[in-house]
Amino acid sequence: MNSKKLNLKQKRILVLSILGFTTFLSFFLALFVGNGSLSIKECFEGLFGMGSKVANVVIQNIRLPRVIAGLLAGIALSIAGLIMQTMSNNVMASPSTLGVSNAAVLGANIAIVILGGGVIFSHGGTIIKDNPYLISTFAFGFALLSTLLVLGLSRIKKYNNATTVLIGVTFGTFCTGLTTLVQYFATDTTLSAAVYWSFGDLGRANYTDDLIIFIVTIVALIFFITFSYRYDAMLLGDETSSTLGININLFRFISLLLASLLTAVCVSTFGIIGFVGLVVPQVTRKLVGNKHIVLIGASSMMGATVLLISDVLCRVILPGYSLPVGAITSIVGAPIFITLLLVGRRNK
Repeated sequence: MNSKKLNLKQKRILVLSILGFTTFLSFFLALFVGNGSLSIKECFEGLFGMGSKVANVVIQNIRLPRVIAGLLAGIALSIAGLIMQTMSNNVMASPSTLGVSNAAVLGANIAIVILGGGVIFSHGGTIIKDNPYLISTFAFGFALLSTLLVLGLSRIKKYNNATTVLIGVTFGTFCTGLTTLVQYFATDTTLSAAVYWSFGDLGRANYTDDLIIFIVTIVALIFFITFSYRYDAMLLGDETSSTLGININLFRFISLLLASLLTAVCVSTFGIIGFVGLVVPQVTRKLVGNKHIVLIGASSMMGATVLLISDVLCRVILPGYSLPVGAITSIVGAPIFITLLLVGRRNK
């Protein structure tokens, strides 16, 4: 018995160490790889402002905010998915299946098509985005509103295992329908802007966006880590959790609200980045088990690594182009998720 526990502890330490190394490696790989002909030495010099003017601008103003965004968004989305799956006791729960992403897209489309925000135009050779924060504000507001609505409706049904996910999927479909209607009446200019925004793209990140996501992520992580033992108890069932003195409905509500807040901040800034919050928590559970203090760390690092590597692929698949990272995560994540489902069914 002690030998098994020791082996499990050693396995967790090994997995966390590997994930920590891959996250560190992925961060610098994403920082040094991209369109352009900068050498590794020039990238290092540019990182510390000691390189050429071009190197300093490329690294500090273009790549660094993008890489930091990938790191933070990967952590936020993977942790959001982990908490959603634990709280709903459903492996299908994720930011997309709970309708948060769809609602954010609806809000962004209203801001772009109806209010004219985010339309890109040229002025004296300079590309300008009209009302750059209007889209983020509406996307965030709609995402948060959808979270409150889904959680409120779920609470009426007293949170059985499938209720929250089913309501989220239904509400997400409703938002998608409304988005289609909004786009139907759009002009060519606003429609192209709306479609461009929906792409999950880290290239639009700046340091202000990074700071906002950092603050929200740190606050959420502090809460999740502090009460990690409660998440372990929740896996034993509501009755067992109640005997431990946990106010189940309140704790579930706060946890899902924070998880959705993480999603809303990411989606409202970068657009939809699919499958990170769905697949990463499931993979890490298979690697380190269900102890949440370990799961939170493992999911954070794996989510960051996945998104950073995906962003590197976006820049190297077609030289001279930067593909949307949301497309890459969906293309790679879909077959992985199907494999997980098939393996899980085979083991039952």
